[in-house]
Amino acid sequence: MSNGTIVNNDKWRNSKLEIQMSEIINSHQLKYLHSLRPEPDSLILEMEKFAEERKIPLLDWKSAELLDQILLLIRPKRVLEIGTAIAYSSIRIARRLKKKGIVDTIEKSLDNISLASEFIKRAGLQNQINLIEGNAKEVMPLLDKKYDLIFIDADKEDYEKIFYYSLMMLKKDGVLFVDNLLWHGYPASSKVPPAYKNSTKYIREFNKLFTNQSVLVTSIYPVGDGIGIGIRT
Repeated sequence: MSNGTIVNNDKWRNSKLEIQMSEIINSHQLKYLHSLRPEPDSLILEMEKFAEERKIPLLDWKSAELLDQILLLIRPKRVLEIGTAIAYSSIRIARRLKKKGIVDTIEKSLDNISLASEFIKRAGLQNQINLIEGNAKEVMPLLDKKYDLIFIDADKEDYEKIFYYSLMMLKKDGVLFVDNLLWHGYPASSKVPPAYKNSTKYIREFNKLFTNQSVLVTSIYPVGDGIGIGIRT
């Protein structure tokens, strides 16, 4: 600098990044974005309300919009989803597929499977959504298909194993879409509540693994609860 002052560039970059991030994702900005959100159809709104009342985790609506955009860009024929919950994202994905496209979605909770089946039926997507009961770590090795897009939203301790299976099942130029990689902000925090210590540890370890892959071009985006996107090379 002209006055001879020495600047710590790393500190400057970090503080600048923090300012930019806060401007993008603070509550006021999110409220503004929500005011611009096109109103979803009645079934999607009902599912969002249903999940909120029963505290069932769903893909954040901004993350769902990002997924919608990716689906429109790549127009996949076959998608694998790990973690169906009540089929909120399954239904959104199926609506964006090419004709005769299929979503294979894996869920281990019998209660969720029952709810998902009903919502899928109401959406009229029984022929596009293949609901598979079981633990993803046991089901994935039995699937002999390749996928254009794989969406991971499962138990955090399972992310690493599911990730390696996904790499084997993802087509060249296929997209890996991973939720919860900023996990309530705890991976970047020095103070983590006891109830989140283990899951935060798993996410931190996974993020290092995810961003250091030679067969993927990856980025993590501050959308929703943190979305990881990887393109298979």
